[in-house]
Amino acid sequence: MLMTNRTTELDCGKLAPTLFQRLVAGLAPLVSLFRGFRNRMEINTLHDLNDSQLRDIGLSRADLTSAFLASTFFEDPSEHLTRSARNRWRLQLFRSYNE
Repeated sequence: MLMTNRTTELDCGKLAPTLFQRLVAGLAPLVSLFRGFRNRMEINTLHDLNDSQLRDIGLSRADLTSAFLASTFFEDPSEHLTRSARNRWRLQLFRSYNE
């Protein structure tokens, strides 16, 4: 009997998730919902800033309003504000480059 002809096949590709991994996967939607609610509350506090303070962070009053109107209750409006601030920064950078 030759031992070199025998091989053992291990099925390591299909590991069952642990209890912790299952808990994390189950709580992920709840954490996402809580994060969206918290960000929505923080964006509400941005309404207290004046226009020059909003301009310093790259936003306008119209951006705040459109973030709330563009997102549903379960969506995070901060993504819209981040996109608006980045687009405004790029536009300003492009204008200063052309001058």
